[in-house]
Amino acid sequence: MSDKVMIFDTTLRDGEQSPGATMNIDEKIRMARQLETLGVDIIEAGFPIASKGDFESVRAISEAVSDIQVAGLCRSVTKDIDRCWEAVKDSPEPRIHTFLATSPIHMEYKLGKTPDQVVEMTEAAVSHAAKYTSNVEFSAEDASRSEWDFLVRVFNTAIKAGARTLNVPDTVGYTQPHEFHDLIRYLMEKLDMKDDTVISVHCHNDLGLAVANSLAAIRAGARQVECTVSGIGERAGNAALEEVVMGLNTRKDLYDIETGIVTEQLYPSCRRLSQIIGQPIPPYKAIVGTNAFAHESGVHQDGVIKNRQTYEIMTPASIGRHGTDIVIGKHSGSHAIKRKVEELGYTLDDEQVGAMFDAVKELADKKEQIYDEDVEASCSKRFTVAATSSASRT
Repeated sequence: MSDKVMIFDTTLRDGEQSPGATMNIDEKIRMARQLETLGVDIIEAGFPIASKGDFESVRAISEAVSDIQVAGLCRSVTKDIDRCWEAVKDSPEPRIHTFLATSPIHMEYKLGKTPDQVVEMTEAAVSHAAKYTSNVEFSAEDASRSEWDFLVRVFNTAIKAGARTLNVPDTVGYTQPHEFHDLIRYLMEKLDMKDDTVISVHCHNDLGLAVANSLAAIRAGARQVECTVSGIGERAGNAALEEVVMGLNTRKDLYDIETGIVTEQLYPSCRRLSQIIGQPIPPYKAIVGTNAFAHESGVHQDGVIKNRQTYEIMTPASIGRHGTDIVIGKHSGSHAIKRKVEELGYTLDDEQVGAMFDAVKELADKKEQIYDEDVEASCSKRFTVAATSSASRT
């Protein structure tokens, strides 16, 4: 039986911190309900202490969903934790997610604390959160630049104080996949984990490695991944939920890991987010971009027409999209042009296909994009007359 990875979606917290991605309460609720339909395990709904609006939106989301964990983020400070609990307590399964920096640079320059003081703060914060709920997550901010033996000390303190989930963030997208794999393995071996302890990861994409690092961590034993729809988030963004999930699904032979995600809701979820925040999905975006299942190269088109698996490792339907898009342009081959005109209702012989091939190439030198209407007009212009002439000669 396969293991399961919990999908922790932070679109409504970390994702919303992306410039231009701010959402109002109604929009957050709409997105939260879509995330529930998608099948994520945990929604991180916001940072309740940040503002009255953030508090109200977290509380509203907690009341709006029916079968999902809702987490609020808070610093390792008593007032933050109290405010977080007030926001999430009415959710079906509330979670308090508290964090504290553990890297030398963060402890010295941001916190102004010694390592011993950070350990003390960890114990106090987690203990206080555990008075409200057993569902406590502790994050060691900037874990990937922290000293490994100190991480063990901090995490063991958090476990003893009542943390059930331990999050290992690559806060600034610094680590490399093999390093992150080794760090997670080290923690799995050294920590005094209980039966219900879960190692989580939260990877940023500053070097374009957020998904790769998340998958490396899963191979090493992490069983929760924190990610966002379309990878939105601070700076270069987060691990993209749809990429992590389809990476696991497409390579089940390698990971043998399940998620609770309804993959057919991946594209609709990305579309919903795009509509809410007013930012289009980039055309070259993996999995859900407009070009992800589009083919213009004649070699590729011929292969896909004969067997989709020649150039597609997943089906459009598996993520909730319509079929493969054969794009007609200057790189198209005759097989693709023949298929396109047949889709438009024309049956051409080899000579006519050759004529259309030449016509499309000529048009492609003049137009940046060729639409179905262009192909249809060209067919109508040439072959209605040709068919009539042919009939009159019979």
